Amino acid sequence: MVDGGEAKRSGVMTSAMLKAMSHPLRRRIMRVLASRDFARAADIAAELDVPANSVSFHLRSLADAGLVVEAPEQARDRRDRVWTAVEGGFDLGSPDHPVEDEALGGTLLAALAQEHTDMLRRVVVWAPEYTAGRSSGVHGTFARTMIRLSEPEFVDLMERIGAVIDQAREAHDATVAEARVWELDIVAADDVI
Repeated sequence: MVDGGEAKRSGVMTSAMLKAMSHPLRRRIMRVLASRDFARAADIAAELDVPANSVSFHLRSLADAGLVVEAPEQARDRRDRVWTAVEGGFDLGSPDHPVEDEALGGTLLAALAQEHTDMLRRVVVWAPEYTAGRSSGVHGTFARTMIRLSEPEFVDLMERIGAVIDQAREAHDATVAEARVWELDIVAADDVI
């Protein structure tokens, strides 16, 4: 499972979704939308330091894939285009619902793995400051749990974790100015692979 964290999508990613999310700028745009809830192309372009016309193009590609939608209720007028990510998560594929395009799925998985490695590196650099008491702010975690479960028990655990994440997303107070975007990667491996 690959959880995008922003959309109320369900099922397996379509080829259009895979293609859209395989582009690094589009994943960066999705992170900006996660941090802001709503944004105009110009705002995203300024934050990412890329041309606004490029962001507009990529927003349309994300919209065509069903990953973002316009939020006209946030617009200043009828010509103002404001975007938001669709809520929820999605699956890359499974034996019951195989990925539509295996090559694109592999490309996306490799890109997400690299981003996971980068996030882990940031946590490892920050952690000594926290564990030594030089920094009191919580900016990440590096936790590991070993647990013996059957495959159905593990699947149930992941579904419950997903439900807790959904509850936290729904309970979030959007008026809290100190809110930050948290990247949350759950990595699990059994003793077979």
